[in-house]
Amino acid sequence: MRVATTYDNGNIFMHFGRSEQFKIYDIQDGKVLNEQVVGTGGTGHGALAGLLANGGVDTLICGGIGGGAINALAQASITVYAGAQGSCDACVEALIAGTLAQNGEATCDCHGHDHEHIHEHGESCGCHGHHDHDGHEGCGCH
Repeated sequence: MRVATTYDNGNIFMHFGRSEQFKIYDIQDGKVLNEQVVGTGGTGHGALAGLLANGGVDTLICGGIGGGAINALAQASITVYAGAQGSCDACVEALIAGTLAQNGEATCDCHGHDHEHIHEHGESCGCHGHHDHDGHEGCGCH
């Protein structure tokens, strides 16, 4: 198993698409065999999924992540644990122990791009006020 975390000075970096570094862990039989910090080379949102997939990563632990990135990672068969925070090492230990929450919701900070929120019910909505799906009120994204 090869796990990547978004990395910022030992902690989970909160914006996947702006990650400048990932920490990669090789895990076998419940133990971390190898870990390394790798730079993204300034690669933006879309290419990060490919960068991870090409590096053999099968699991990503991150903080906030947009719907487009979630979809790209899913297409690359990478399992995403979003909404993580704090120490990268502690999150990986929780993953190994089976206690890390897999919060499938994407988050974004909505700064004018066409991000989408993916809700746990599977529907998505844009960030800019059009919320009329099955009576669910808004995404809390203002």
